[in-house]
Amino acid sequence: MVYLVPVGRFLFSAIFLTTVLGHFSPAYIGYAAQQGVPAAAFLVPLSGVIATLGGLSVTLGYKAKFGAWLLVLFLVPVTLTMHNFWAVPDPMMRGMQMAMFMKNVSMLGAALLITHFGAGPLSLDARRASPPGV
Repeated sequence: MVYLVPVGRFLFSAIFLTTVLGHFSPAYIGYAAQQGVPAAAFLVPLSGVIATLGGLSVTLGYKAKFGAWLLVLFLVPVTLTMHNFWAVPDPMMRGMQMAMFMKNVSMLGAALLITHFGAGPLSLDARRASPPGV
């Protein structure tokens, strides 16, 4: 059962790590600008760096509490600006944005759990915390 924790960390982080290249693409930046994100050409790539560092930190279990705070820092503004379903007039698109909003809220919950409990067993954090020879 101890292997469930690193698998869970990886599965949680996978979305942040697999979408990183998009944050540097004109399409992502343009969409964010269209959604009203100020300085999108700067903030979208910056958000990609924050999400990548947080995702790697949690996946590896290295300074995972800090990495999870980075993911919180990423998720809160992205969720509120990019998935503001309450401002979408089309019912179909509103439903899509609400689903994306709730997905992000659930990931925010997982990130907050990691900020409190840390990486758990089989992590670089656990390895650093154990005395030598153990």
